[in-house]
Amino acid sequence: MSAAEDLALFDDISALRQRFTEAVGRVIVGQTEAVELLLITLLSDGHCLFVGVPGLAKTLLVRTAALALGLKTDRVQFTPDLMPSDILGTELIEEDHATGRRVRRFIEGPVFTHLLLADEINRTPPKTQAALLQAMQERAVTVTGATRFLEPPFVVLATQNPIEQEGTYPLPEAQLDRFMFSIRMDYPSDVEEVEVVRRTTTGDPPNVTPVVARDTLLQQQALVRRLPTSDDVLRYAVRLARATRPFPGSPEGVRQWVQWGAGPRASQYLALGARVRAALHGHEVPHLEDVRALAPVVLGHRLVLNFEAEASGVTTEQVVARLLEEVPAR
Repeated sequence: MSAAEDLALFDDISALRQRFTEAVGRVIVGQTEAVELLLITLLSDGHCLFVGVPGLAKTLLVRTAALALGLKTDRVQFTPDLMPSDILGTELIEEDHATGRRVRRFIEGPVFTHLLLADEINRTPPKTQAALLQAMQERAVTVTGATRFLEPPFVVLATQNPIEQEGTYPLPEAQLDRFMFSIRMDYPSDVEEVEVVRRTTTGDPPNVTPVVARDTLLQQQALVRRLPTSDDVLRYAVRLARATRPFPGSPEGVRQWVQWGAGPRASQYLALGARVRAALHGHEVPHLEDVRALAPVVLGHRLVLNFEAEASGVTTEQVVARLLEEVPAR
């Protein structure tokens, strides 16, 4: 693309933030940070996990975002008896009435979409959770030896109940690492909750129309990877991710409380997410503050704490907050 076309795309990214926020805000009250992080995920071509107790509009937020983007969407309600074929699809053997021969026909599962809502993903056993691993990483599905590629964009937006709740299964570390962000959604404020009740108990549901075309979204995804960045930002992203690993020389809190730290995907997502966040705010080059703002949602779910941390009531949020204080920006 020409420089002029890139500039027009860049200008539209910051405008998209306003349009998307307004469109989603017609349905969702508050949760402004979650809405922006969701948009960063989409422009980064990543996946996002929303964590919170039932009733906090996690599913509604994902469904509203799909309407605002005008993309194909499908939903899988994860249950204990869900099978991998219920997500990926299955191959049937049918008889061709014209020839009398048996032929194979593949029936696509709900994964063949643009936005896949994996609702309550931790209510199904790890065997079924793992069915999404290849799709999330390679944008492809292999069934009975045949690999089928998914049409871009392909984004998994999953919801998860707290693992302390009955009937849940912790997501394996390999699957958690596939999610760019893990966003914890909290209860609304009293003012926001009054507005939620007002909107949901009176009048008709608001109409949400698409605010961006699919082709434009794909072009914007490509553009953010071409935007310039500084070595300071890249080094800071790597330094933060490496500081989560309990090696000699790591911060004391990490060596004391962390069993496993974040892998290289964390560095990649910090750097890429910082680019997108900067572009959404009209900045051509990301700043260190963009990395710092995304560190909690990129690093938190990638840390595995040890027994001492659990016994002391230490959380991953506290570990990341301490890292942001201790790891030098330069």
